[in-house]
Amino acid sequence: MEPFDDVYFMKRAFQEARLAYDQGEVPVGAVVVANNRIIARAHNLTETLTDVTAHAEMQAITAASNLVGGKYLNECTLYVTLEPCVMCAGALGWAQLGRLVYGAADEKRGFSKFAPKALHPKTEVTGGVMADDCSDLMTAFFQERR
Repeated sequence: MEPFDDVYFMKRAFQEARLAYDQGEVPVGAVVVANNRIIARAHNLTETLTDVTAHAEMQAITAASNLVGGKYLNECTLYVTLEPCVMCAGALGWAQLGRLVYGAADEKRGFSKFAPKALHPKTEVTGGVMADDCSDLMTAFFQERR
């Protein structure tokens, strides 16, 4: 059995990104993990829901909060295939996320460029997990649409 490490959980988030890709959504996927168990899965739904706020992270926060029965996710880790935008980082900050792990950096819209303090001060951040895979999927998506 595969160990439950950052790559294991990022692969699950990548599966969500593939679902988004297959649905014509920008391919970003996310999973929320608590106690080494996935408690929420999500992917971008902005086109499906015609809602600019329906990013994978926002969907995952809502699902995880509903499951844990509270708004704070300080015992949770969010795995997401793309560095969160400022909106999502702000929401993760309000949720007091324990840990954020992302795949590809987002040079154009990533929170670290525009709002590096948006996350909760105690949130641990790890970037670059499966970065090439995550970036390649995003690149393929936009190349097909140009």
